[in-house]
Amino acid sequence: MNYCAFFKNLFKKETKENHMKKFLIVGLGNIGDKYKNTRHNIGFQILNELATEHNATFETDKLGDIAKFRFKGRTFILLKPSTYMNLSGKAVKYWMTKEKIGIDNLLVVTDDLNIDFGTIRLKAKGSDGGHNGLKDIQDKLNTTKYPRFRFGVGSNYAKGRQVDYVLGEWNKDETSQLIERLPLAAKVITSFGASGLSNTMNAFNGK
Repeated sequence: MNYCAFFKNLFKKETKENHMKKFLIVGLGNIGDKYKNTRHNIGFQILNELATEHNATFETDKLGDIAKFRFKGRTFILLKPSTYMNLSGKAVKYWMTKEKIGIDNLLVVTDDLNIDFGTIRLKAKGSDGGHNGLKDIQDKLNTTKYPRFRFGVGSNYAKGRQVDYVLGEWNKDETSQLIERLPLAAKVITSFGASGLSNTMNAFNGK
């Protein structure tokens, strides 16, 4: 038996399996204190909740803030891009390449005006729906087939005031409800890594 070839192939197999157990979770948002509590930054807020629950700390790195933790044998890499919303794709592509993460193990967390506040919806693919962050990711990855987690922010705004609404801060009632919705959103993400997209969609979509 050629033991050198055997161990070389074994190492390749283990390396591939380890890559399959790594997940890049991207929360979309804008950097800066003035955006911190805005509806458009729910992606950042959900990742902050997830990091806190798993004792992970964000550190500033290339094109964003990064935190890592392990859960049920999986490695979760959390990314909050520092490129501002409209250029999110640059950070996503960089970290997918750096960590050798396939597109099936990418999950983009974003706000959605077309869903009632607090409602959760996961999809395996889809259009950008007019969302500039998703549009840039689509352009940089050259595909619409990547998993995304949409958190409803509602559409309680006057005609022509969409931008003001998403860049506005949560009202008192929404803030109160987020206390329960954020931990649920964190569970969605760990389920995605541990149980897969299909099972997570069945368990959480519409909740």
